[in-house]
Amino acid sequence: MPLTEDGPGPTTDDLAGVAVIGAELNDDLAALVGGMRTELAGRISELDGDPVLLELLGASIEGNVDTILHALQHHIEPDRFEPPTAAYEYARRLAQRGVPVNALVRAYRLGQQFLLQRAFEVGSRLLEPVQLARSYAVVVDTVFAYIDWISQRVVTVYENEREAWLANQRNERESRVRSLLAGDLRDLDGAERLLGYRLSGRHVAAVSWLSDAATSDQLTRSGRALRMLARHLGSPQAPLVVGQDENTTWAWIQVPAGVTASAHLATWSFDQTPAPAIALSSVHEGLDGFRVGHEEALRVQRVALLGDGPRRQVLSHDEPGTALATLLSADIEATRHFVRRVCSAASRSRARRPSGIAGRCTCSCATTARTPPRPRR
Repeated sequence: MPLTEDGPGPTTDDLAGVAVIGAELNDDLAALVGGMRTELAGRISELDGDPVLLELLGASIEGNVDTILHALQHHIEPDRFEPPTAAYEYARRLAQRGVPVNALVRAYRLGQQFLLQRAFEVGSRLLEPVQLARSYAVVVDTVFAYIDWISQRVVTVYENEREAWLANQRNERESRVRSLLAGDLRDLDGAERLLGYRLSGRHVAAVSWLSDAATSDQLTRSGRALRMLARHLGSPQAPLVVGQDENTTWAWIQVPAGVTASAHLATWSFDQTPAPAIALSSVHEGLDGFRVGHEEALRVQRVALLGDGPRRQVLSHDEPGTALATLLSADIEATRHFVRRVCSAASRSRARRPSGIAGRCTCSCATTARTPPRPRR
């Protein structure tokens, strides 16, 4: 058993008192577990009355309390503790449900308080004051040692499960988005539940990217910027955000009626450096709009990447000239051939009208036809 602070260790009489407390509590284990479960369920709001979580909480409490009481009765040292299976399963389920880890840790602190109160009440009835003082000190040390030991382990289980769950969920979400973009219309209700996004609404699609490869949190920055932009557009819900690669994020933003992704966004910016560039589509409706908008946003990004990079943070398909530029950029060589042909016709007409629009067009077109596009970065 753990040493007390006041002496070299518990005496035989102290340990006998500890065993009496442990045995008495164990005789009424069901009531003890039930009382603790009710107390924790009422004080940990994150559980939200979920019957599955409450059932697992009860099993976890029973496993932990049973382990502690056996340690008290049989003087089991902390290095011989065995974690209850139910405690690990409860931690895993909280991680899967997205319940914050502090709710898990708080349950152990509240449970420790509840158990020590009951232990003192039992000891006060069954032990003399002097023996109670020393035996209860051993009980406190034992319970604290167990809670410290098990807390570290269940938090590790929670974190590992949460990381695996999120990675799996990301993979499922990304896979479902790609299948929707490819035209898979099966189980749209299931897709909306998985994505947490209404596919039948009015969408603005977005592509966000960072060109600074030295920035390690690029996807996180893009996600924050897209959520801020969604609020700026008056979106009634969080955007659907999925990673395309380590530099690029795809997103869809629900927008209310009357909102457009237009040039008024030219002054909007994300207040972090480096900030991601964002290419936006026009507003489209329904699943077809989900796909069409995505293609538009990709074309806007392509136009931005043809030069030295965007000079503004947000580029919209609705801005004057952008839609045409996105179509022309789809085939640069064909566009240059078209420009040369138009310029040739303009040059022939110049002999008849050497000034005015034809002359200015000839100069502009000739420059465009001679100048190759800058390489994509």
